[in-house]
Amino acid sequence: MTEATQSNPIDQATPEELATAIAELQEYRDRLVDETISAAKKAKVMKGQAQTNLEPTLAKIDAMLEELRQRQATLTTNH
Repeated sequence: MTEATQSNPIDQATPEELATAIAELQEYRDRLVDETISAAKKAKVMKGQAQTNLEPTLAKIDAMLEELRQRQATLTTNH
C-alpha cells in the first residue's frame, strides 16, 4: 500500500477539517457503543461483557480522538 510512504494527512488538515473529523469519529464511537449494547441485549449478553469486548476498539478510537484534539489545539494556538 502507498499509505506508508505518504505523510500523515492529519499534518495537513485545517482546524475545520479536524473539527469535522473529531465530530464524525465521536459520532461513530457513540453509535458503536449504542449498537453493541442494543445487540447484546437482544442476544441476552450482559452489558458488562459487551463493554469488555468493545474496550480495545474504544481505546483505539479514544487515542485517535485525543491525537486529533491535540493537533487541533496546536493549530488553533499557532494561528
